[in-house]
Amino acid sequence: MNLGRLNHIGVATPSIDTSVAHWRDVMGATRIHDPFDLPAQGVRVCFVDTPNTQIELIEPLGAGSPIHGFLAKNPLGGQHHVCFEVPDIHAAKAEFEAMGKKILGEPRIGAHGTLIFFVHPKDMGGMLTEIMEVPTGH
Repeated sequence: MNLGRLNHIGVATPSIDTSVAHWRDVMGATRIHDPFDLPAQGVRVCFVDTPNTQIELIEPLGAGSPIHGFLAKNPLGGQHHVCFEVPDIHAAKAEFEAMGKKILGEPRIGAHGTLIFFVHPKDMGGMLTEIMEVPTGH
């Protein structure tokens, strides 16, 4: 596996509005994208640009959201995952599986509109890791 570009750091939050205020007022973020819903994944998402990557704010969308469990353990929110780019999502999935890494679900469309999958934290040094096909135009 060749380590690709860090695309974003996912941060779970009970409130995107509160988190946006933090990133704007405390951290000085000047480019904050409009939040949008990803019903298929049970989350509301908002990207905050930094000079070298993005922060993906993730808020639960409905009672069945997978983020609820994370927030139950971490009520203030916090780092949820890291996301790295790969040129070919299916080749990357095959490589991780060949190494015996546990893939969480099949590749699906993520917040950037490209295919993604997650690798279990127990197989990734304790970090939930998102693997994302390089977005068109990058």
